[in-house]
Parts: sequence; C-alpha cells; structure tokens
Amino acid sequence: MKVFDEMDFNAIRRTAWSGAVDTAERIEREGKGDEFCDMIEEIYPDGIDRMNLNDIMWFDAEWIFETLGISEEEEESEDDENA
Repeated sequence: MKVFDEMDFNAIRRTAWSGAVDTAERIEREGKGDEFCDMIEEIYPDGIDRMNLNDIMWFDAEWIFETLGISEEEEESEDDENA
C-alpha cells in the first residue's frame, strides 16, 4: 500500500531521516524550501512516496543542490569551519 500526503517543506524537513536530514537542513538554511517542493512537484506530478523522497534527498543531494543553485563552495567552507 502506498500512502501519499500533501506536504510543505517544513513537513518534509521534520520527517526526513538518515542522510536526508542534512540535505533538508541545507535546503532550509539556503531558503530554498519552496523551490525544492516546486521542483519535486514538477518531476513527480503524480506524487512521490516518503521513502523515495527521502532516498532522493539522501543519495542525490549534490544534484538537488546544483538544481536549486546552492553552491558547493559554501558547503565546503562550512565543513572547514566545523573541522
């Protein structure tokens, strides 16, 4: 059984798990939550289940950031600050 929910970015961020959490936090920091939701709706007009959405956010983070115009340079400088 597949269950599809209507979700905004805040709901996506709260329900993400594992590696998708980092992606969701980065999208939020960059203020791109609405753009991310629009992108997912465009790619999956019939909807996507939570597991697949989480997997995309976990394993395809670089593609998401590139598509949303989030630069890798900022991510690298954040990593340097945390070292």
